[in-house]
Amino acid sequence: MDLTVWRTFVTVCRLGSLSAAAAELHHTQSAVSRQIAGLERQFGVPLVERHARGVRPTPVGEVFRRHAQATLNEADRAVRAVRDARDGAGERPLEIGATPSLAAGLVPEAVRVLLQRTGPVRWSLLPGLTAELQTRVIDGDLDLAAVTDAPPGLAADPRIERRFLGLDEMVVVLPVDHPLAAEGPLHISELADQTWVEDNDGSAALLRRHADRAGVGVRIDLTAADLPGKLALVATGHAVALVPGVLEGALRADVTAVRLVDPPTRGVYGITPRRDPHPRAATLLDLLAAAFPAAGRA
Repeated sequence: MDLTVWRTFVTVCRLGSLSAAAAELHHTQSAVSRQIAGLERQFGVPLVERHARGVRPTPVGEVFRRHAQATLNEADRAVRAVRDARDGAGERPLEIGATPSLAAGLVPEAVRVLLQRTGPVRWSLLPGLTAELQTRVIDGDLDLAAVTDAPPGLAADPRIERRFLGLDEMVVVLPVDHPLAAEGPLHISELADQTWVEDNDGSAALLRRHADRAGVGVRIDLTAADLPGKLALVATGHAVALVPGVLEGALRADVTAVRLVDPPTRGVYGITPRRDPHPRAATLLDLLAAAFPAAGRA
């Protein structure tokens, strides 16, 4: 078992390109091709297939990729643990993931309280969408992730523990000089003539579902690459947007949040691996749950 070759394969799958993998790993493209070909000879089955924009794993290759990623993660953790023990670092770092809105304020604040209560620990925060974060928890990259059940939802998986933390009410963000900025709560029909911007399919689905329930239509005419881009388009008067209520305290000064009548909601969850949980993960989940109103917790 050559972990170097396994890492090459996983990198090719992640980047979808032999040349990009070669550049990241500081190999030649021919060396990457030889390593992949060697794996395929070893297993006796194709592991990647070419398509118009690069390469992707075959169904068998995807099975191998998942196990290879888990093995590499464990190997990396072993190396870090030995280095930490050598350097007297003690407890392993706490690797946290969160959706962009939860990473903007709620999770960092909970970590601040955690460190006050339990003492210092090295930690990191990776923003991402729910599906990506769940995969990283399963693969061992993250000790905990704060995610949501916004469309397409949060898939059940026996390899993770899932804890409901609370309900998050969505709000509408307007420019501070918008005629309705001082109003609220608003009925969605009062915003039916507005141009809307969205940055992901989940938020767009919540908006459309809410409008359909009220019997009105909404025009999502603009698309942003991410949450900061979405808020920038609102701040400059190009659109209005639906955003998570947990984001209110971290909004930029040139936009304002307005509540909706019968607002759409999303469940917020903490997910952790069943195997080898971090010793501080449970306490951090308690702190995150405490941030939501009691009425919103199961």
